[in-house]
Amino acid sequence: MKCRHCATELSQEVLNLNHAPPSNAYLKAEQLRTPEVHYPLRLLFCPQCYLVQTEDFAAAEELFDAEYVYFSSTSRSWLNHATRFCNGAIERLGLGGDSFVVEIASNDGYLLQNFVAAGVPCLGFEPTASTAEVARSKGVETRQTFFGAATAEALRQERKGQGADLIVGNNVYAHVPDINDFTKGLAGLLAPEGVISLEFPHLCQLVEQGQFDTVYHEHFSYLSLTTVQRILAGAGLRVFDVSTLSTHGGSLRVWACHDDAAHATEASVSALLAREATAVPPAGGAEGAMGVQDPGYYAGLQAQADQAADALVDFLVRCRSRGETVAGYGAAAKGTTLFNYARIDSRLLSFIADAAPFKQGRFLPGAHIPVVAPDALHQSPPDHLLILPWNLREEIAADLAWITETHGTTLWTVMPRPAPVQATQGQQCSASIAPLSAPAQGGRVSPLQGAIHEKKAG
Repeated sequence: MKCRHCATELSQEVLNLNHAPPSNAYLKAEQLRTPEVHYPLRLLFCPQCYLVQTEDFAAAEELFDAEYVYFSSTSRSWLNHATRFCNGAIERLGLGGDSFVVEIASNDGYLLQNFVAAGVPCLGFEPTASTAEVARSKGVETRQTFFGAATAEALRQERKGQGADLIVGNNVYAHVPDINDFTKGLAGLLAPEGVISLEFPHLCQLVEQGQFDTVYHEHFSYLSLTTVQRILAGAGLRVFDVSTLSTHGGSLRVWACHDDAAHATEASVSALLAREATAVPPAGGAEGAMGVQDPGYYAGLQAQADQAADALVDFLVRCRSRGETVAGYGAAAKGTTLFNYARIDSRLLSFIADAAPFKQGRFLPGAHIPVVAPDALHQSPPDHLLILPWNLREEIAADLAWITETHGTTLWTVMPRPAPVQATQGQQCSASIAPLSAPAQGGRVSPLQGAIHEKKAG
């Protein structure tokens, strides 16, 4: 396989999770009697541009089809995150009735609904029919298609050459198989002084926190600022600001513009680039390895995955030997990766409760664990309840405080190993991710960060 960005031949494997089904391909009952497709799930490192990426086995059209069941609005904290972003962007960028905002992978309208409410013209690109339909019901104009250079050019011509003042891409840049064409589309659609905001999980958090369960086929790329800056530059775009976020276990929000635009490049960019160049791997990495550009930085990732899988299996087997029941909460893609790698099925986990109606009544890919409505927890409260989307563990634990108080159920997070989670009803999310970049000199916050930078209470 060749690198999806620079076409360098790839041979350096940094993680092998054997074979797994697409993480969001939840099965209907009748599909349990038919063959289920599994693909190799490996991460490869490019020594030229430092992009970490999966192998290409499934086309995007197969992964993001009409049966796609991820709905962004299911998470309350994610909705709040989107609202804060939109309010900050409107204020700092001066967006109004004569502006134009585009979101790529707009899902169910979770973000653009805020611009609709504010009277800011907007448009979403969303390839999955299920989520696009929900977005339209919220008044969000949505085009059900994949985004790229051709679709960007068509929209630009439709608008008589006028570009977008703001292009938003939350957790889509990593999901793009042809990242170069996607980036050309961003550049082609952007107005001369327009701004692009991209959010994506940070590669350094994956490596340093052992977040191997965030690896799945729908995530084609695993991104650092170092590599993203290079990819954007290839399309004539310049990174002028970056923020670290606590979302999805530690993410980056990258701000970009045309290379010749007036936006000044903030100190946050050089600070994070320096942090990535000197990043030290966790225990188990290659001795002397340093930085995302060093393949030795990733040497301990396989052992982290193996230890996490073994720890969860050991926990579940011990529970079963004591006659204790275990269920899961949140049928997240993370759970699909973790359970398939650890070979966990309904023998060890009776069911997974999930609030998303599209997942209920189906079965987790590969593991075939039934997904049920949260009401099942009232009917059959387990002794132990695993919170699979660990990045939302505080929010979920607060919502589930009743089951601990009423039935004595113990809540657990699963990564990097099972650990109890305590919360009371009404508790606010307090999880935080250590900053990966130093603030600008003197603690100065860049102009765009003023209202848009995400800061969690410790």
